[in-house]
Amino acid sequence: MLSVILSFKRLLKGLYHAVKEPQFISIITTVALIVLSGTLFYSKFEGWTKIDAFYFAVVSLIPTGVDTNLAPSTTGTKLFTVLYLIIGTGLMFALLVNLGRAIIKEDKQKRYKLSNRMDEKKKEVPKIVKAKKL
Repeated sequence: MLSVILSFKRLLKGLYHAVKEPQFISIITTVALIVLSGTLFYSKFEGWTKIDAFYFAVVSLIPTGVDTNLAPSTTGTKLFTVLYLIIGTGLMFALLVNLGRAIIKEDKQKRYKLSNRMDEKKKEVPKIVKAKKL
């Protein structure tokens, strides 16, 4: 459980640093619009609830083997799904790569600061105390 908490904390720090990059903002906005369009499309043309449509729209873009028990049933929605997956998967991959880079960059900065502090401590010259004469 501790590792999950630490990983989540690391993810949030990476996300905090990633949102400072214009490219990341552009990609996350585009992914949000793609997911929104998928959600609206599937809820309208497949008759799924909004939450089922949203779930399918998100899970289908993430490279996992999750079975949603949902599948497009008409020719039009199948064709939409093909285009949706081609475009959306590439964008989701770009989003995950940028987030990963931000996490690695944050980790490197943290290690660099720690290394500098250790180097400074090594450079400190201990004071020499003269012995008193008896």
